[in-house]
Amino acid sequence: MECIQKNEWPQVVIMIKTGKARDLRTEGLGVKEYLQAYLDPSIQDNDLLSGVSFASGGSGYDPVTPKISLAIPLSDQLDLFKQYIGRLEMNVGQEEATKIITNSVFLVVASTNDLMVAYPIIRRSEYDVPAYNSILLNLTLSFVQELYELGARKIGVFGAPPVGCFPAERTLFGGLPERMCVDDRNEAAQLYNSMLEEQLPILASNLPQSRVAFVDFYNPLISAIDNPQQYGLEVIDRGCCGTGLIEVVYLCNKFSSTCKDDSKFLFWDSIHLSEIGCSIFVNQTLPALINSLF
Repeated sequence: MECIQKNEWPQVVIMIKTGKARDLRTEGLGVKEYLQAYLDPSIQDNDLLSGVSFASGGSGYDPVTPKISLAIPLSDQLDLFKQYIGRLEMNVGQEEATKIITNSVFLVVASTNDLMVAYPIIRRSEYDVPAYNSILLNLTLSFVQELYELGARKIGVFGAPPVGCFPAERTLFGGLPERMCVDDRNEAAQLYNSMLEEQLPILASNLPQSRVAFVDFYNPLISAIDNPQQYGLEVIDRGCCGTGLIEVVYLCNKFSSTCKDDSKFLFWDSIHLSEIGCSIFVNQTLPALINSLF
């Protein structure tokens, strides 16, 4: 979760990632290149005015997900956000802090690890895909409700990406040597997205003065996967790091080999998008998101 503030721009809260890296969404909003982590020991109160990050890579709506990936649960991220509100009130006063939160944009980005990690490892033995997606949907809507109760009024909720086309999923479940996209993973993501897109407007109708938008994370990536040349891409089934087949996060480090030109790769590692991949996604979704929330 990230909080960004700049002059008259809305504050932005994004639940998506960890690590010191460019955030193309915040750049696209004209805020800044990088947000400090809220838990960074060096963070100062003044930093709260321009933005901080609460994100924890590997987290998810399902409480089982962060336990598997050793991430900070979304419930704890909300607690940190409550702390942030308190510190903001101490800095600028309660009235101004309320104004900042009310005029903020909140972007909720989760579900990927629920579908990739929690379901196949734990939940598959308990639920079929439709039943699990129903649970996931209810957890999503409840989380949005909690954000609203903390003062959020403009909320963008990301759908699930085509997880079955992530390089790691191709390697593990796509068959060798073909490494095809895993259809059942993508079908689960599409089902969740259709349910979420249908239910968000209903939820918003019961949240006075709110604007809640669905952000399509699926189709922009599928478009790049199906038509890589259109985006100047050459490799869409491997990451730039190492072999590109299975390495992820800490397995991509200073000792890892990398591709010669990461601008030709959709993925940086076997799960996460490269900078050009993020740019493709942001360019396709940011204008519509702004129009939906303002």
